[in-house]
Amino acid sequence: MRNFSFRPRAAWMLLAALLACSPADRELAYDLPAFTPEGYLNMVVEIPAGSSLKIEYDPRQRRFLPDTLDGQPRKIAFLPYPGNYGFIPSTYMDPARGGDGDALDVLMLGPARPSGTVIEVIPVGTLLLRDGGEEDTKIIAVAREEGLNPMGVDEFRDLLTEFDPARRIVEEWFEHYKGFQQVELVGWEDEAYALREVKKWAKQ
Repeated sequence: MRNFSFRPRAAWMLLAALLACSPADRELAYDLPAFTPEGYLNMVVEIPAGSSLKIEYDPRQRRFLPDTLDGQPRKIAFLPYPGNYGFIPSTYMDPARGGDGDALDVLMLGPARPSGTVIEVIPVGTLLLRDGGEEDTKIIAVAREEGLNPMGVDEFRDLLTEFDPARRIVEEWFEHYKGFQQVELVGWEDEAYALREVKKWAKQ
């Protein structure tokens, strides 16, 4: 067994370095797995609930930056995001296998969380869309933490039977946030389908 000795000066320097970073840098200074040890999903928030500004994580700069269109920050010309929008880390939708070249998208229903927040989530459904002629899959989830899951749902059946208006709000929002007839609804699948999608696109 190695003999580690505590060095106050070195520990203080490490703490200072961590505090000098932004919260997003501290949380994403390492590769996160798609699944937690308990079998939940990790989610990285890019766009907080209630925001109209599109924000994306730049892995090269390790920064969350506004998406741009014609040199200007891109904003949603519709109602703000109905949940926290982001991605499942360590997933890659390989275009060679029919993916879009990005990480798997996820929308967490619940209170707004800042960009860069890492949350353990439970999938409660899968929204299947067609965007620009390409398949577009959105994992719909809730936070594992009860305080961030006001509806208290943990499976698709709950969403259908107890909170179907919330499900329809999400559906309508994604159908119209890019403009009239820009996004087509394909259908819904349950949490088991969502987990299969994560496993399908998870990096090995």
